[in-house]
This record gives sequence, structure tokens and C-alpha cells, in this order.
Amino acid sequence: MITLSTLRRGTTTPLVRDSMSRVSYTAPVFFLTLTAALLPHSVLACASCGCTLSSDAAMGYSSSAGWRMNLQYDYLHQDELRSGTRSISGVPDGNELERETLNRYITVGLNYSPNSAWNVNLLVPYVIRTHSTYGTFDSSQPLPALSSSRSSSLGDIRLIGSWQGLLPTNNLGIQLGVKLPTGHYGTAVEFNGGPNAGTPLDASLQPGTGSTDIIVGAYYYQAISQDFDVFANGQFQSAVKHHMDQPGSDYRPGNATTVSFGLRYEKSLNWVPQLQVNLLRKSRDQGALADVQSTAGNVAYVSPGLTAKVLPRLQVYGFAQFPVYSNLYGDQLFPRWTASVGASYAF
Repeated sequence: MITLSTLRRGTTTPLVRDSMSRVSYTAPVFFLTLTAALLPHSVLACASCGCTLSSDAAMGYSSSAGWRMNLQYDYLHQDELRSGTRSISGVPDGNELERETLNRYITVGLNYSPNSAWNVNLLVPYVIRTHSTYGTFDSSQPLPALSSSRSSSLGDIRLIGSWQGLLPTNNLGIQLGVKLPTGHYGTAVEFNGGPNAGTPLDASLQPGTGSTDIIVGAYYYQAISQDFDVFANGQFQSAVKHHMDQPGSDYRPGNATTVSFGLRYEKSLNWVPQLQVNLLRKSRDQGALADVQSTAGNVAYVSPGLTAKVLPRLQVYGFAQFPVYSNLYGDQLFPRWTASVGASYAF
């Protein structure tokens, strides 16, 4: 796989060096678009807890033809109750008091580039989730016994096409894709322990949303010195068709927008430290089955990580995400940190 950093170190490239081994550029130094949306993984049980890490940037954008297989594992433990911009210790009477949600995602990706301008990426997630709740809160009564659920199943598959032929350097791309309703949705997953055993989880806690979503986005990456690359990307995701559309039993997930930008330190070809900033904005879910009041918000994460080349065609990476800002509507469970590890093999 040829990334911008390998091009810069010896293969054919539009970058031009001067006598002081500095780099001049034919493309703009920075580009950021807000026509973006939820990455990678489906929106989780709260507005802001989806994994927003840019795995493409983690591995390094490529303009080389061929196949690539990716495997990513995401760990996201929602155990802090928050509302607005602060942590809270409880909820008003009559609201649901949730205890925690643990999400683990295993995503297999298959990527094909017939040439330097075109790319197709298939992403297949497997969702492993545990959730527990006390149910409706009443301050005049003792806390009821916990109701819990454990499930694991296929999530919603995404297919995204990219075209990066806008510039001769092939480092500016646009994306168009679709998310398919392949995961269980609606009332498929039920509580399997506690007073609520046998009743379905909220629609936002199901492995799938039951909707067909359109995905549009853009990305840009650029070397800014001998050793540093910058990148920016964004995607916007919106449901255009939803299976749960009957009166009194309808659900539509809210629109989601993600924007990521960051810096890669490319001094070594084998070890690449990286820092990402990941922004997420999600609107409220809609419908009779939706938790309209507690499924929207804005979040910002700082995500340090490292990518390593362990074999000529194999890269591995690991990142931690730390929330630095959140403004959540309603009362939501929120992660204190998240983690992602992955591997990419080009063939």
C-alpha cells in the first residue's frame, strides 16, 4: 500500500523539494468540509457515544490500486450519567434511570481500488452489547432491581464509494455510500434478566436501526513538512427509508455528522504517532419507539494513537479517545473514554 508518506520518500510524486530539503506544494495546505457524517459505526444508545475515530486516517490514506482487508475492534463503556455539559447523579422522577451500557464492535472491512482515483469499501460490523437499567425512577421508592440484556449479532452493513480524482495529487476525495438495515431492529432484542425480562430494549439499543441511510462525505490529506501530514474528513448520514413506519410503531434514527482532523508524524516509515480531533453532532431520533428527549447532542474527542508497520503489507494501530466536550439533550449514559485497535493487510 502506498500512502502519502511513502510517496514523499522516493516514488513518483507531485511534491517538489528545494535545495534545503523542504517541501513546496501544488495543492492547498488545508481543507475541511462540514458535509460529513457518522463514521464508521452505527449510532449507539446515546447521542454522542458512537465511535468517531477516523480509521482511514489511522492507517494512512492510499492512492494505490489493489485490495485491502481491515479488522477493527472498538470498546465503548457508557457508565457516566450526563445531561447538558455536566455529569449528574440522578434523573427526574418519571424518567428512566439507566445504569450502564457496554458496547464492543468487531468490524471487518474489504476495500478495493481499481486505480488511484476510485475506491469501494464494504464494512460489516458485529455488535456485542450488554445493558442494564433500573427502569422508571421514583425518588419516593427504593431503587428497583436491575433489568439487564446481553446480545451479540450482525449490525448494519455499509458500502461506501470514494473518488479522489479531483486533484492531480489524488489527495482530495468525495464519498457516497449507503447503510443497509441488516442488523436486528425494532423489538428484536429483549431484556433477558430482571423485572423487564422478555420485554424489548429501546429501538436505539438494538444492533440495527431498521433504516436505509445515505452517506455523503469528503476527505483531504497533505504533507506540510518533511515529517508531518495533516488530514481532515467528514461524513453526513441520514435515513431515507425506515422499515418501522407504522403509526404508533415507528422509528427513525436522527441524522449524524462527524468531522475529524489531525496530524501524523511521519519521520519513521514503521512507527507513526498520530493525534486526531473527532467531532460529532447528532439530531434527535423520531417516532413512537424513539427516546426523542435523550438521543441528541454534540461531542468532541481528542484521540492520540500509533500506527505500526509490522510486515511490508501489514499495518496495526491503536487509539484511545477522550471526551473533552459534550452537550447532551436529556439524560444520557456517556463513556469516560473509548479504545480502538485494528489491523490492515494490503494484497
